[in-house]
Amino acid sequence: MKTIEEMIKELPHELQQEVEGFVQSLLKKQAKKQGKKLRQDWAGALRRFRDQYTSLELQKKALEWRGD
Repeated sequence: MKTIEEMIKELPHELQQEVEGFVQSLLKKQAKKQGKKLRQDWAGALRRFRDQYTSLELQKKALEWRGD
């Protein structure tokens, strides 16, 4: 089986450029994902409302407060 480099070399120059652009976009996408981590600093922030609302009502209220 051919390596990816060998296959790319067989392509015409304009398609090689297209492959390069695609790879660059994938690398940017990967870099963005690695930079984002799931934040947990909000955990427990709505605790004071648990006796006033059901979980569904609280979810709707949170969306309302965020403006969604």
